[in-house]
Amino acid sequence: MRSYRLRLFSTAAALLTLAACGGPTDAGGDGEDGAEKDSSSSAEPSGKSSGTFPLTVEHALGKATLKEKPKRVATVNWANHEVPLALGVVPVGMASADFGDDDGDGVLPWVEKKLDELGAKTPVLFDENDGIDFEAVADTDPDVILASYSGLTKQDYATLSEIAPVVAYPDAPWATPWREIVRSNSKAIGLADEGEKLIGELEGDISRTVAKYPQLKGKSAMFMTHVDPGDVSKIGYYTAHDTRTLFFEDLGLRIPGSVAKASKGTDKFALTRSAEQVDVFDDVDIITGYGDGKGALTKTLREDPLLSKIPAVERGSMYLLPGSSPLATAANPTPLSISWVLEDYVAALAKAADKVK
Repeated sequence: MRSYRLRLFSTAAALLTLAACGGPTDAGGDGEDGAEKDSSSSAEPSGKSSGTFPLTVEHALGKATLKEKPKRVATVNWANHEVPLALGVVPVGMASADFGDDDGDGVLPWVEKKLDELGAKTPVLFDENDGIDFEAVADTDPDVILASYSGLTKQDYATLSEIAPVVAYPDAPWATPWREIVRSNSKAIGLADEGEKLIGELEGDISRTVAKYPQLKGKSAMFMTHVDPGDVSKIGYYTAHDTRTLFFEDLGLRIPGSVAKASKGTDKFALTRSAEQVDVFDDVDIITGYGDGKGALTKTLREDPLLSKIPAVERGSMYLLPGSSPLATAANPTPLSISWVLEDYVAALAKAADKVK
C-alpha cells in the first residue's frame, strides 16, 4: 500500500494553511511513489479508450493532471460514481447513499442494477454523513478522485489532492448539469468519446418520453426545496443554477421568470421567499418538490391562507415527490437515474400540467 495515509495526516497542518490561502491550483501528477498496485477490484471498460494521456481536466478549484489512464477510480459526494459505472468501470470506492436508499444498503437501486449487469461487487462505501472520510478514500489507493458534482471546499480539495488528482466541479458547488458531470468525469478516466455517446443515448430516452406528453411544452415549473409542514412562514425553492430546475428544460418545460430573475442575483442553488411575498410566483404553472408521502404537505399548502393563493397550489397543478423515496432522489438527474425514473416523473408532471388552463 502506498504512503498516502501517512502523508495525509502528517501534512494536515500545512494543508489547512494552504486551504486558507485559497487552495492549490494543481491536483499534481499521478500520485505514484513506486509501489506496485493491485487493481483487481476495478473493472476495465469494454471497447477502445478515447483518451490520450497525459491529459488535464480544469475545474473551479484548479486542475487535475493525469500522466496515464487511471486504473483505480474513487468518487466522492453525489452521483459521480454513476459515470464510470455507466461506462463499464467499477470504482474502488464511492459515497454511500443517505437519501432515497429504500433498502438501507447504501446503494441506490439504479446503481445496484448496474453493478449486477457488470457482475461486480459493491465498491467500498464512504460514509459522508459527517463530511468526506479522507482516510477511507486514501485506503482505496485511487489513481483519480471524481467529484465534478460536489460541494468540495478548498480545504476538502487540498486534502484529497494529497491522495490523488481530483476532478472538482467546473463552475460552482452543486451546480453541475448532468451532461457536464458525464463530460468531466469521463474525460478524466480516458473515456470522453464514450461519455458523449452516453449523453446522446440519454437525450434520446428523454426525447422519446417527453414526446408522449405534449401538454408539458412551454409550461413553467418550479421545484420546491424541503418544506416543513409545521412552519410555512416561508417557501424554499431551487434556483436556475440547480440541476433539478435545469432538468425542466430537458422535459420541454421552462423556468418561470420569477425564479430566473431571482437566480441572476446569486450563485446559490436554493433560495427562500416569505409567505407574504408569494404573489411573485403567479407565473408558475407547475410546482413540484419533496413531500412526506402521505399528503400532509399538500393539505398544509392548500389550507394556508397565504400559500394557498399561489395559482399552482390553488388549482392543484402540483406534484410532490414521495418523501425520500428513490423516485424523489432521481428527480435530481444523474447518468444512471435518468432512464430509471423518466417515465414516472414525466407522467406525473404531465398530470399536473393537465390542470393548467
